[in-house]
Amino acid sequence: MAYEIIISQELGVNSRQVSTTISLLDEGATVPFIARYRKEMTGSLDEVQITSIRDRVQQLRDLDKRKEAILKSITEQGKLTSELEQQIQEAETMAILEDIYLPFKPKRKTRASVAREKGLQPLADRLLLQEKDDISILAADFINSEKGVASEEEALAGARDIIAEQIAEDAEVRARTRKIFLEKGLFVSRVVPGKEEEALKYKDYFEWSEPLQNAPSHRVLAMRRGEKEEMLYLDITVEEEMVLSTIEKIYIKASNDVAAQVRLALQDGYKRLLKPSMETEVRVLTRQKADEEAIRVFADNVRQLLLAAPLGQKRLLALDPGFRTGCKTVVLDAQGALLENTTIFPHNGAGGLAEAAKTVELLVKRYDVEAIAVGNGTAGRETEEFVRKLGLKDVTVVMVNESGASIYSASEVAREEFPDYDVTVRGAVSIGRRLMDPLAELVKIDPKSIGVGQYQHDVDQNKLQSSLDDTVISCVNAVGVELNTASKQILAYVSGLGPSLAQQIVNYRVANGPFKSRKELKKVPRLGDKAFEQAAGFLRIRHGEHPLDGSAVHPERYPLVEQMAKDLGANVQDLLTDDALRKQIDLKKYVSDEVGLPTLNDIIAELSKPGRDPREQFEEFKFTDGVNSISDLRIGMKLPGIVTNITNFGAFVDVGVHQDGLVHLSQLANRFVSDPNEVVKVQQRVMVTVTEIDEKRNRIGLSMKSDEKPPLLRKRHDNQRKAKTPETDMASKLAALASKFKS
Repeated sequence: MAYEIIISQELGVNSRQVSTTISLLDEGATVPFIARYRKEMTGSLDEVQITSIRDRVQQLRDLDKRKEAILKSITEQGKLTSELEQQIQEAETMAILEDIYLPFKPKRKTRASVAREKGLQPLADRLLLQEKDDISILAADFINSEKGVASEEEALAGARDIIAEQIAEDAEVRARTRKIFLEKGLFVSRVVPGKEEEALKYKDYFEWSEPLQNAPSHRVLAMRRGEKEEMLYLDITVEEEMVLSTIEKIYIKASNDVAAQVRLALQDGYKRLLKPSMETEVRVLTRQKADEEAIRVFADNVRQLLLAAPLGQKRLLALDPGFRTGCKTVVLDAQGALLENTTIFPHNGAGGLAEAAKTVELLVKRYDVEAIAVGNGTAGRETEEFVRKLGLKDVTVVMVNESGASIYSASEVAREEFPDYDVTVRGAVSIGRRLMDPLAELVKIDPKSIGVGQYQHDVDQNKLQSSLDDTVISCVNAVGVELNTASKQILAYVSGLGPSLAQQIVNYRVANGPFKSRKELKKVPRLGDKAFEQAAGFLRIRHGEHPLDGSAVHPERYPLVEQMAKDLGANVQDLLTDDALRKQIDLKKYVSDEVGLPTLNDIIAELSKPGRDPREQFEEFKFTDGVNSISDLRIGMKLPGIVTNITNFGAFVDVGVHQDGLVHLSQLANRFVSDPNEVVKVQQRVMVTVTEIDEKRNRIGLSMKSDEKPPLLRKRHDNQRKAKTPETDMASKLAALASKFKS
C-alpha cells in the first residue's frame, strides 16, 4: 500500500493532500512555510498535521529499508520462499517484521544450535507431530556418542531445546504473548531493602503495582528513575498460566507421552527465552509510550513559555539577587544592550540597604528606566520587596523566572556576546532580556534547561531534541523575526536558514549596515533562492523600502497586493492604513491556479495588522507581600501565583516562596479535568488556596477550586436541606451530641 494511502487513512485527510505535502517536504520546504504559504496545495493542513505526515512517512521509509535488509539476509542464507517474502512485504510494523525475521537472524551459539549440530532436528520434528510413538524408540535412533548424545534423555533434552527456541521465535506466539503482556501485565515496584530512608522521594512506589496499560507516563518514568538510581526494584509481571495456555492452544495437539515432551519444551521456552524477551520488549514499548507523552507535555510547556507575553522594548534595570554576594545589577537599553553594571548589597545591614537604595534610584534616574526585572532565585522575594519599597514612580517591577540563566551565562553564546564580563553580569543581562522578549532570549538556552520539564533527562534524548527543535522553530516563525536586530541564535530557527546562514546574515549586517529590504537578503553569501523562498516571509524589516517588508505577506505575493491597490486607484501603503479601502477588495477577482481564498484571506488579515505580534499583551504581576518562604504559609491562605510547569498529574505554581506548589489534577477546577492544559497554561496568572504544607519534604499542596459549590451540587444540597423532617433533624443533633461526648 502506498505511503499516501496509509497516512491518509491514519490521519483522516485525503491522499492528494498527503502526496502534495510529502513532495513539498522532499523538495526542502519546511513545516512552517508549508503551513503558512502553501495552503492551496495542501488543503490548508496545519503544522501538527504536516509534522505528523513528515514523521510517519519517515517511519514507513525506515520500515521499507529494514525489509530490504532482511530480504537480502534471508536470500543469502538460501531460505527465502515466495510465502516468506510476501509475509515480509506485508508486515505493517517493525515489531511484526522483526518477529518474522527472528528465526533467520544470525545469532551466537545457543542450546538449540548445539542440539542441531548433534543431529537432533529430525527428532524435534517428530516430537512436534505428537503421534502415539514410543518415546524410547524414537530417542534411541539419535543416541550417538561421537556427536555427544550419550543417552536417550540427552537426545530428548536436545530436541526439547530446539522446540523451545522454535516456539519462542514463532511470530504468532510472540504476537499473542505480547498482546497479553500489554493488556494484562502489571508494573510491580518495591524498595531495595536497606534503602528506605535514602529513597524517601520514591515512598509512593515502595510497594506498588498497577496495570501496564493504565500507568501514566509520569509514574512509569518515576519508577524507571528509581530503578536506575538503585532505590527500587521494578518488574513486569503477568499471569504465567494465561500465557502458557495460549501457547498450548497453538502447539499442543494431543494428549500422550510425545505431547508431554512438547509441553515441557513449551514451558522451558517460555520461562527461559520468551518471557525475558517479552519483558525486555515490553519495557521498551512502555518506555517509548511514556517518553512520547512526557515529550509532548514538555514541548507544550516550552511552547507556552516561549510564547509568553513580552514586555517589549523598554529601558530597564535587571537584578540577579543574592544575600552574601550581593545583587548583580545591570542597566539595558531598549534593544537589550548593556549600558552599566554594578553590585548592590540591600541585605547586608542598614548601611548596605541605604547605599543600595541610593544606587538604584540614581540608575533609574540617569537612564530613565521604565521597568525593573528581579530574578526569582535565592533572595529574589526579599530583593523584590526592597525595590518596591523604594516607591519608584512609573517603574514596573517584575519577578522573572531565571531558570537557565546560569546555563546561558556560562555558555559559549554568552562568552561571545560579553567576553569582558563575568558570569554574574551575563546572568543579570539574561534576566532583563528575558522580560523584554522571552522568545528571543530563551532560544539561546538548551530548552531542557529552562525549567518546565520533569523527566526531560530520562526520556529518549534524540526524540526530545527533535520535538523541541520543532517547537522552537514553530514559535519563532509564528512570531516572526526582526531582521536587523535578531541574534544569530534566533535567526538560525527561521524557516530555511540554520546556523550557517544565520551567521552569514549577521556578518553581512555588520559589514553593510541594516537591511533596507527583504530582497537585499539575496546578496548574503550562500543564501540562494530556495532559502530566500523559505525564510523571507518570516523576517521583518520595519520601515523597509517596500511597505510589506514589515509584514507576514510573502515577497512572492507583493505583485498581487500591488495589483489590488492599483485596481482601487491607490498604493500599497494606502491598503495598510485605510480599512474602508481594504473592504472594497473583491477577493474572488484574484483567485488563480496558484492563489486561492485561504492565502487571500491571510493577506487581507495581515494588511489590517502588518507584522502584528501574536503573543498576548504583558500584564504586571505581584506576589503577596510578607509571604517570602514556605514558613510564611498557612493552610487556607489564598495567594496569587504563576503557573511554572504542567504535568499529566497537575500544575506547579510559584507563589513567591522559592518552592513551587502543586495543584493536583483533582484540584484544578470544580469539575472533572482529564488534561491540565484544559484549565491552565505556563506563565498563566492564577489564584490558589494552600491545602498542604510539608516543610520537611519541601512540598506545598495548592487548590484552584472555588469555594462556591457547582450548581448541581448546590441544588442537591438545598433539596436535602428542604427534605429534612423534625425526626431527621433531631437524629442529626443526637448524633452530633454523641460524637461530642465520645471525643
